[in-house]
Parts: sequence; structure tokens; C-alpha cells
Amino acid sequence: MRILVVEDEPKVAAFLKQGLEESGHDVLTASDGLSGISIAQHEKVDLVLLDVMLPQVDGIEACKRIRKAGGTMPIIMVTALGAIDMKVVGLDAGADDYLVKPFEFQELLARIRSFERRGAAAQPLEEVLHYADLTLDLSKKEALREGRRISLTAKELALLEFFMRDPEKVHSRSTLSVRVWDIDFNTGTNVVEAYIKLLRKKVDREFGTKLIHTRFGQGYILTDNP
Repeated sequence: MRILVVEDEPKVAAFLKQGLEESGHDVLTASDGLSGISIAQHEKVDLVLLDVMLPQVDGIEACKRIRKAGGTMPIIMVTALGAIDMKVVGLDAGADDYLVKPFEFQELLARIRSFERRGAAAQPLEEVLHYADLTLDLSKKEALREGRRISLTAKELALLEFFMRDPEKVHSRSTLSVRVWDIDFNTGTNVVEAYIKLLRKKVDREFGTKLIHTRFGQGYILTDNP
């Protein structure tokens, strides 16, 4: 994707640019709201990462102007920790998603991947997913392994779907909490671990090959090659 990063802190902007380019994206940068609006209007941009606190024109106003000028690309708003009201204002201004500083870079990449998948979904997402001997039928809301039906709750199904759409990759607790539960990651909660444990009991316990694995200090991965 071609990503526009609108960020007035040079070190943060440089870090984001380097990380995104190393992840295979083309990156444009702007250090104030007016420059960001101009680039979004005159360059081909697939996604905008837009800080709220900017000189000249703040991120909220910049978002409104980009939308008013016809910009349809996804906009991820970046807000300060705990600024709940600002998140709501940003979404109302036309942002598609938000991140709260400080955030893990892997979490940002996960958000970007989700927009890439949505963009690719001019073709609808697959309804039946396969990995190893595991099948997930989203239309029937059921999983099968070795032909045996596995009963899943709605949240267990959503967690398994996330893994099966992006297997062989390690997903951090913060990424899972945001993408599956739509909550900001909090080190005091064990909701991710609890659901991983429940899912393992259903998907792995009675089968020889285990598929859901922990990468200590990193997160969780769906793989048949631990």
C-alpha cells in the first residue's frame, strides 16, 4: 500500500516510515495538517495514518477536509492515551479506525493488513477456510477437524477465523485483543489467554497434531509445524 503518515514529531515519523517501508509499503510523510491534506488530495494514497495533534490544522479538521474533497481511502486516527472523546470525534469526522499512543508497531501492521484484506474484498472473503485438517465454515458457523464437528461460541469462532485467515504468523496479545475483541490492550486482562485455552481444548486436545501454539514473549500462532 502507499501510506501517508501525518505526524509532526520527527523521530516518530522517521520510525513509522522506516518500519512501514521495511514491511513492504511505500510511505509519504507530512509534518502538519495542511501538508497532509494537500498530499492526500494530489497524490495516490491508499491509507492515511493521521495524528490528532498537528500544527496549522489538527487531525480532526484534516480528516474532515480530506473526506470533503472526496478522499475515500482508509484513515487511521492516532490519539493520546485515554482520550476517549477524541476517538469518538475522530470517527465522526470520517476516520475508519483509531490507535492509542503508545501502540505496538505490530498492532499498526495488523490494522493495515485488515484494510488490505477489505480492499481485496471487492471479491468477498472466503466463507470456508481450511488449514491442515481443520475446516471452518463461516456460513454454518461450525468447525470440523478430521471430520468431527467442533462446537464454538461466537467469540471462539471469531478468534479461530482470525488465526485461519492469517496462519503461520505470530499474533501478539494486543493485536488479538484489538482485532477480535475490539478493545485496547491492557496488561491486566487475561481475556486472550482464557479464550486461547478454551479454543485449544476444542481444536487440539483430542487430536494428535496441535495447531495453536504459544511463542513466549511474542504471542500465538496457528501452525502444524511448531
